[in-house]
Amino acid sequence: MNDLPTTFTATRISLQRVAVHIIARRRHDLVGRFGLRATPGGLGSPAAGPEHEVVRTAGRWLVRERTGAEARTTALDLHAATLADAAAFAEVDLSAAFDVGHDTPPVGAVDAPLAVDAHASVALAAWYAFGVAVLDEVVSALDPSACPTVVQVWPEHFDAGCDVAAAPGTRVNLGASPGDGIHRDPYLYLGPWGPERDGDAGYWNAPFGAILGHRELRAAADPVVAGVAFLRQGLEQVRSGAPSS
Repeated sequence: MNDLPTTFTATRISLQRVAVHIIARRRHDLVGRFGLRATPGGLGSPAAGPEHEVVRTAGRWLVRERTGAEARTTALDLHAATLADAAAFAEVDLSAAFDVGHDTPPVGAVDAPLAVDAHASVALAAWYAFGVAVLDEVVSALDPSACPTVVQVWPEHFDAGCDVAAAPGTRVNLGASPGDGIHRDPYLYLGPWGPERDGDAGYWNAPFGAILGHRELRAAADPVVAGVAFLRQGLEQVRSGAPSS
């Protein structure tokens, strides 16, 4: 796991605007859903609509792929492009009301360059790939009764996450955030839906539960192993404090 480039936060903010107002809008226009996925090189939509359309990022590029009656791939450079350029590219209407939750980022200045940095966008893609690898490792080892949801990139907070049952009637959010107002750099998190905060009190270090930051993960001999252990510890602590069924 490498250091984050100095352009990481600015690029993250620009790419979230693209994720919400271009990629999620396009998927919603086609199928009425806006959940996204981590993809090679970035994030994007699952195939949707009659043209099996995917809109995704790959480094600083916005890529649109269609494999319906005709296979077509087009791309837009998000370094110099504006949000208005990206909207025209993906055929979305930025003036239409669109809401992915109470923290939906505003459209903002549609004619200002997005200035997506190549190195920072690669670092963001690497973070999502890391986070999904950790989540898959944790979820795959759970009992089927955990009923995990699908790992998705949620546009509102830009995190890759899912939720699972730590115990009957006790669900927990698991995820990988690329950074936000709570913690500037990327972090893994565990957030119980209820008041469960049992076990090691030092584990619960965030208003909503617990986080393990990018700096701590970088210092680990194996960041994936460290991330998996962090989430498993939280699940065990929640499980130990859950009411008996």
